[in-house]
Amino acid sequence: MKKYIKIAGLLSLSAATLFGAGYKIPEQSLNSTALSAAYVANAKGADASYYNPANMAFSRSGSDLEIVFTYIRLPEVTYIDNGSFPSKVGVSASDAKSNTENFYVPTFHYMSSEYNKWRFGLSFVAPAGLSKQWSDAFPKSSAQEFTLKVLELNPTASYKINDKFAVGFGLRGVYTSGIVKATSAAVVQDLKGNSVDFGYNLALSYKPIEDLTLSSTYRSKVDLTITGNANGHIGAYLYDTDASVKIPLPAALTFAAAYSFNKTTIELVYERTYWSSYKNLDFNYADATVEATLGAPKPKNWKDVNAYRLGITHQYNDKLKLMAGFAVDKSPVPDNTLAFELPDSDAKLYSVGFEYKINKQMKIGLSYLYDSKKSRTVAQGAALGKLNGTFSDGGAHLLTASFKYRF
Repeated sequence: MKKYIKIAGLLSLSAATLFGAGYKIPEQSLNSTALSAAYVANAKGADASYYNPANMAFSRSGSDLEIVFTYIRLPEVTYIDNGSFPSKVGVSASDAKSNTENFYVPTFHYMSSEYNKWRFGLSFVAPAGLSKQWSDAFPKSSAQEFTLKVLELNPTASYKINDKFAVGFGLRGVYTSGIVKATSAAVVQDLKGNSVDFGYNLALSYKPIEDLTLSSTYRSKVDLTITGNANGHIGAYLYDTDASVKIPLPAALTFAAAYSFNKTTIELVYERTYWSSYKNLDFNYADATVEATLGAPKPKNWKDVNAYRLGITHQYNDKLKLMAGFAVDKSPVPDNTLAFELPDSDAKLYSVGFEYKINKQMKIGLSYLYDSKKSRTVAQGAALGKLNGTFSDGGAHLLTASFKYRF
């Protein structure tokens, strides 16, 4: 029974942990990818609707549309158990490598013309999610597959109080769907569920002088109230039952400053993500036997984390804009709850990109970001299911293509 409960805890964790630093996706436009998401105070054009709706009030006249396509590659993650030879996977039965994952994510942003100091926007983004799959026996028993899709529709509005100050706000409509699978000799689990949930976002921008913009944004926590089906077996007991869980998509607060001189803009961003709202995970099963065996709440005790971002934008000439970024992103996962479904660690981000103006109405661009994960060693003790080894490699590659149109 204790063995089953341990496995169930890891299974249920996998449905919730895709939002950590490694699987949170702040890059939802050309500029945000090119600048490592150091794109708040200097957000302009259609994607200001998502990154800082207050800045829509300071945009040029006319309406803007941006259509974005991002390719995301997650390289394999290597786990070396402490008892094995460190340079070769496969010496220990506990050593493992995850599958390489590839994703194609379309998004878009829209910003309206000005209507009596008001402007309106709409963004469709994928702010979190992705997937992780393992084929080796040790991780497969708890995290054979976990896939979570998070899509957000974010209508926004801005109001220009005066030439120096503007505010913005929006509604977050979040759709979530998830798949969790695990296979061992004792337990087979297949979970599927989805939900629609709501939150809000706020923004303000202040321009004390023409070349300096100070901004702050806040995205509220959204409780993902996922409901669905769980089936499989616990020993010889077969089950097919309704299941539900509530998972926090955490709130985030940013402070940003952007300063322009000549043809160059430098932006600094501080971001605080309130992961401490994720204290425990409690799956609920309609089947009383499954609930008694697998439904015990599991403490998570994640922590609030900071990200620090730097972005540089240079207008090379009338047609070509160049961008580069760097960021340091901390992981919220404590050592004692780190697991195969999210082998997360602190990261450094490096990015570059360009935008080319075809004519007065159209622009195209391409940007690239590399997310470099730090190796992480954990020693969780001798209990069943605990990890005692080192995760390395992993990270992420993002390639974003964009088409912008002004009308």
